[in-house]
Amino acid sequence: MEKKQLKRLPVGIQTYSEVKDLGCLYIDKTEYIWNMIHLGKYIFLSRPRRFGKSLLVSTLQAYFEGKKELFKDTFIYKVEKEWTEYPVLRFDMSVGKHMEKEQLERYLLYILSENEKRFGLSSDHPDPNVRLKKLISNVYKQTGKKVVILIDEYDAPLLDVVHEEKTLPILRNVMRNFYSPLKASDPYLQFVFLTGITKFSQLSIFSELNNLKNISMRPDYAAVCGITVEEMLTQMSDYVDDFAEHRKVTREVAIAQLKRQYDGYHFTWPSPGIFNPYSLLNAFQDHQFTNYWFASGTPTYLIEMLRKFDTLPTDISGMEGGADDFDAPTEGMTTIMPLLYQSGYVTIKDYDEDFNSYTLGIPNNEVRIGLTKALVPSYVMPNTLIVNNTARNIARHLTKDDIDAALGLLQTFLGTVPYCNDTNTEGHYQQVLYIIFTLVSDYFADVEIHTPTGRVDIVLQTKTTLYLFELKLDKSAQAAMNQIDLKDYKQKFALCGLPIVRVGINFDSEKRTIGDWKIVGT
Repeated sequence: MEKKQLKRLPVGIQTYSEVKDLGCLYIDKTEYIWNMIHLGKYIFLSRPRRFGKSLLVSTLQAYFEGKKELFKDTFIYKVEKEWTEYPVLRFDMSVGKHMEKEQLERYLLYILSENEKRFGLSSDHPDPNVRLKKLISNVYKQTGKKVVILIDEYDAPLLDVVHEEKTLPILRNVMRNFYSPLKASDPYLQFVFLTGITKFSQLSIFSELNNLKNISMRPDYAAVCGITVEEMLTQMSDYVDDFAEHRKVTREVAIAQLKRQYDGYHFTWPSPGIFNPYSLLNAFQDHQFTNYWFASGTPTYLIEMLRKFDTLPTDISGMEGGADDFDAPTEGMTTIMPLLYQSGYVTIKDYDEDFNSYTLGIPNNEVRIGLTKALVPSYVMPNTLIVNNTARNIARHLTKDDIDAALGLLQTFLGTVPYCNDTNTEGHYQQVLYIIFTLVSDYFADVEIHTPTGRVDIVLQTKTTLYLFELKLDKSAQAAMNQIDLKDYKQKFALCGLPIVRVGINFDSEKRTIGDWKIVGT
């Protein structure tokens, strides 16, 4: 049987016209665009980086420029009858990163001049806000049509300095002045669309545009960016088969593995499961399970903010709060929750309608492993190679159901961890064990699991066994085991379908490692 020829995957391509001209695969999002342009005049969408925002902006540009021929075989081609061509001003702020005030102002003048050239205009006014206002009015006068403005990554110049108390206000003022003409230019504007990662409340966009529609958490736009499970199984079905063939697994196994690695994003509730498009496309191209999204950007500012808010690794999963707690401006935030959510490191996992409360958690295995590795230098030790190798060797022992050997290895490792002030607390060792167990990518670890009678310190699920860990400091492994038995923790997990092994561990604060342990099977 002849192998089916697959379309080229648009890896690294963010321009809609290029996707179509090259005959690449395109997941049709034009129904969302059609609904969006009829929803309101000013639209804002927040999504994590590399989630398809730039391609969405480019698609909007092609639509408003009337490029009908590019939209054959899409939803909008069937419903649009007029295809009116509008003048489009597009501003890509993603390049405006890591800049001082003067650099940023020069960059704004540069992107203004690029838009001016497209319409045969020129200006030498030194103030970006005045120049933007003149550009909008002049394009309107020249074309006789209202102007469309598309701003991609509007917050990029501010994200990397969000933790810098002196620099952030300076750059924020630059961007506030730049965006300020939008309200005054309303009579000349047809449509304004902005994308970003977070909301900066003190920018004129949010404080002055009272009719700005934020579609970030609207259920009808949950899948405007990203790839849903349904889209993968239908529009990308042949790629799933190709992936399974190269991995030498069944289609069903491949789907389960892909979902575990890259699925799990929800930007409202209820919401379809959404894949990170950057990672999924790269996985299909390479036939690998690499952490593409996490490897594409070092979350330096995130680690800095985790330190600032004294956030423990175990705090990141299982956060609870209202929408105002996480879909909120990052400047002046009092918890790490908004930054974690808007950056894509946690996502919505559940919603309690009675109390208007959301549960947030890590979306998938890629983020879980990548984020844990990024936390190792701050919470365990600077030598990440030693930590990763330790986790890998512990996994080898757990694969053989040899928890005793795994704990022996862990005891030796902890004896090499440099001294820190937190070693005299049980919580310190809980964090270290959680990080190491999380690095064992084929397994699932969680902490403080509630039972009817108490909370289990750590639960570790492997392919063959469920381990319940109780931790003590300067007591005894038997004391830890007694608490497991007294609280009857295993009763909660009786229906898990796996053998349950209870593990009591006592840490010695003087030696700063495991003192003794006790293991009891079911």
